[in-house]
Amino acid sequence: MNKIGIMGGTFNPIHCGHLFLAENAYEQAGLDKILFMPSKNPPHKIKPVNIMDQQRVDMINLAIQNNPHFELSEMELNREGLTYTADTLTLLTEKYPQIEYNFIVGTDSLFMMQNWKQPQIIFDHCIVIVAGRDNADEKHIRQHIEYLENTFQARIQYIEMPMIQIASADIRDRIASGKTIRYYMPDAVIEYITKNKLYFADQEDII
Repeated sequence: MNKIGIMGGTFNPIHCGHLFLAENAYEQAGLDKILFMPSKNPPHKIKPVNIMDQQRVDMINLAIQNNPHFELSEMELNREGLTYTADTLTLLTEKYPQIEYNFIVGTDSLFMMQNWKQPQIIFDHCIVIVAGRDNADEKHIRQHIEYLENTFQARIQYIEMPMIQIASADIRDRIASGKTIRYYMPDAVIEYITKNKLYFADQEDII
């Protein structure tokens, strides 16, 4: 396997938007495999509360269990301290120099990448795959891609995908308020959340 995609994030919880983005990246970029890599202590997000790392891992495994080219990586969960993409990519490319890594991001992340820790290392060690969310933003996205390419010699591939507005924070709010999350994520993940009463505010059933 020579072309590996990386889907990073807290996955708190994983949802169909993550899966749809990964599948489109796999197909359009001709990848061999996608690694779902949950972060432990991302510098830009509050660490998940009232949920264990193993529960996030369990939900990812349930979400990707029927897709042979999706795979879980606990690499970042096994590291201490803040989780930085530059460090992850450095470790991966040192250990597997024959692999071409493709880091998959949404447009929100793309516009912030120049402010991440050691952005030059990130762009030196991977190809960035960015998914456009709607046609109205495409001009702005391509302008920023050009900026990153000129500033960091970044290698960026733009892929097309329909707009899917699902956020983990919204799902947590829906569960807490007793609203349905059917079709927001695979049924196996919904069943796991219900069984373990994750994100609940005394509701017995959110299906």
